[in-house]
Formats: sequence, structure tokens, C-alpha cells
Amino acid sequence: MNFVVIDVETANSAFSSICQVGVARFKEGMHIDSWETLVDPQEDFDFMNVSIHGIDENTVRGAPTWSDVYPTLLSWLTGTVVVSHTSFDRAALNAACAKRDIRLCDLIWLDTACVVRRAWPMFAKRGYGLGNVCAHFGIQFKHHDAAEDARAAGEILLRAISETGLNVEKWLVRVTQPIDLRPEPPEARAGDPEGPLFGETIVFTGALAISRHDAADLAARAGCDVGSNVTKHTTILVVGDQDIQRLAGHERSAKHRKAETLIASGQAIRIVGESDFRRLLSMNESVRQKSLERLAKVA
Repeated sequence: MNFVVIDVETANSAFSSICQVGVARFKEGMHIDSWETLVDPQEDFDFMNVSIHGIDENTVRGAPTWSDVYPTLLSWLTGTVVVSHTSFDRAALNAACAKRDIRLCDLIWLDTACVVRRAWPMFAKRGYGLGNVCAHFGIQFKHHDAAEDARAAGEILLRAISETGLNVEKWLVRVTQPIDLRPEPPEARAGDPEGPLFGETIVFTGALAISRHDAADLAARAGCDVGSNVTKHTTILVVGDQDIQRLAGHERSAKHRKAETLIASGQAIRIVGESDFRRLLSMNESVRQKSLERLAKVA
């Protein structure tokens, strides 16, 4: 669990305008030291940025430039995993070096915002900003101070490691994968708005003569939204021909029984056999083809 976290503050909207940089080093699961410096960006300060971090022209007067700072910073970053919360700091580092014709060495990066979104479902879509996550976990820090932000991001990574059992090396792989690793139900589809059955929501159950994947494709092409489970939105349940002949009771599938329960409570669900479902699709396809032929003749 060895890594270094970097954070920067900028003078204006340009990524290259770094006015403060801070790093925090972690070894064996502990924060061991930090380094921080002001930087003269040799650019104008925007009042919006100043209002966030409090650094202005007077604050950086006499501070080193990015070219002066970079060799020391590089000694902290080389030979370890470099962590930042969101890709902003990485982009700023690249922009600051590019502007000054400094060749940036190859670094191994890990984004803790990506880690947070995968470690805790509550943050998967929103709320994964540094301040909000630290508040949730009770991590005390001075926000928008570069060294403090870096330390806080490192503390978040340690919590994610403890929560998931994934070490830094495994997180480097995990952040390249989808947030939700659960496989999408193979039959889930959105219906074609131009299809004749658009507006219907269909679910399949039982043993079909064709694969569920192919059945779902056919239904979606006809306009049906395809679901994996019977819900209050379901309007059609397609049952395998051999299953629809079975007697009522637990020989029917759970989806079939649930559909019957919803029908009894007033929901409009049509239960059809696979053969009838395919006849319906074939009929609609035939109508569509004849319409296209008539249009071609008119044209």
C-alpha cells in the first residue's frame, strides 16, 4: 500500500496555471510525510479561483516557478503509483510541463474518484467529490490546500482498500472496469421507437425454441422494451410453448405466477405462448414490408 498523492491549485481556468502543489506519501497503509510549495504561475489570477483557495498575486510573490519546482516534485513521484482525486491534477501537471517544454516522465496514475465510485455504490453516480466523501467518512482536512487535499485523498484510498480488500495494484485494474460488474441481464433491451409494438414491455420465461438473446432482439426490433423480470411495467409475458400447457401452481415459473398475481390485482398483462408471439411479430413484419412496397411504387 505504497503510493504518493498529488494535488494542485490553479490561478485561473488554464490547467497550466498551477499556483500551489502538494504531495502526500503513504507507506504500509500510513501517511508518513508531505511536501507543499507555492508556485508563481507567471499568469493572471482569476477572482473565482482566488475565492476558492485564497492564493493571489501577492501570495506567490517571490515563489519559485514551475520550472524551479518540477525537479523536486519529480523526485516524489518517480518510482511509485501517483494518486489524484479526479483527473484534473494529472491534466494540470501535463499542461504546466507542456507550456514550459518540460518532458514529463511516464507515471502510473490512479484516480481516487474512480475508486470511490466503485468501492461504495452510494457514490457511483454522484457525491464523489473530495469534500463530500471526506465529510461522509469524517476525514478532517483543510479543503483547497494542496498538501491537505492530497493527504485526504490518500486517506480515502486507504478506506477503499480496507473496505474492498483490493490493494493498490488491484485497484489499478479495477478502475479500468465498469462501475457495476454485475452482468446485465442478457435479454434486457430498449425497443425501437419505429417498431409496431412500441410502448409494450415484454418479459420471457420458460424454455423457448430460440435463445433468449435472439428472442429479445426480435422483440426490441418490433418496438418492445425487454425486461428481465415481471414488474408493474410489464405488458406482455411470453411463455415457452411447453410451459404454457402446464397446470396452475408451482410448476409454473416464478415470473408466470407473478404475472398472474398482477393480473388478478388489475394490471393489464397478456400472457402468450412463444409460437403466438412469433406469429404476432411475423404478421407485423409482413404489414411493414407491404407498406414499404406500396411506398416504393408511389415514389
